[in-house]
Amino acid sequence: MKPFVPLTELAQQAVGASLEPGALAIDATVGNGHDTLFLAGRVAPGGRVIGFDIQPRAIEGTRARLASAGLGSAATLKLCGHEHMLEQVPDAWSGKVSAVMFNLGYLPGGDKGLTTGAGTTLRALDQALSLLRGGGLISLLVYRAHEGATVEADAVSAWLHRLDEGCRLTSHESPGPVLHLIERLATRGAAMPVRPD
Repeated sequence: MKPFVPLTELAQQAVGASLEPGALAIDATVGNGHDTLFLAGRVAPGGRVIGFDIQPRAIEGTRARLASAGLGSAATLKLCGHEHMLEQVPDAWSGKVSAVMFNLGYLPGGDKGLTTGAGTTLRALDQALSLLRGGGLISLLVYRAHEGATVEADAVSAWLHRLDEGCRLTSHESPGPVLHLIERLATRGAAMPVRPD
């Protein structure tokens, strides 16, 4: 029997395989900064991470976490929702991003009433997919136990079912969250690999 690997760790293992020094990466949900720190450590030196969160506490805590690890210069943190990704990411990043990490739900230790939502998450996923390079990966950890989580999880599931052959989807279930790994296979210049409704 295989030992249990937490989905957060599995996500980092998968994303880490697509990163190297000099790469570009995005943390779509900064939270307590664990994924931001992980990404910064993998792309440094020479690479960049842009992280998004709507809570000042998340941004401030993550900035301190990065600074204490000597990785402050590898990341730029944006106090805004991930649905503004395309507005905030440099145009030069289009088609060159190696990884985008999403950890949906609420800020651990924070206000459980302040959560990610279906509408903004789907817009962010569309934008993330458009930024990925061929071989790039979206890691999408979906929590399903908090209030409103089922609506978001169902919307994400429907979005995933619209992915076409330009992407490879792998999902990992658990009694709690589910991890979806979306690899972009399409070459740059191909249509974004999501089928319309």
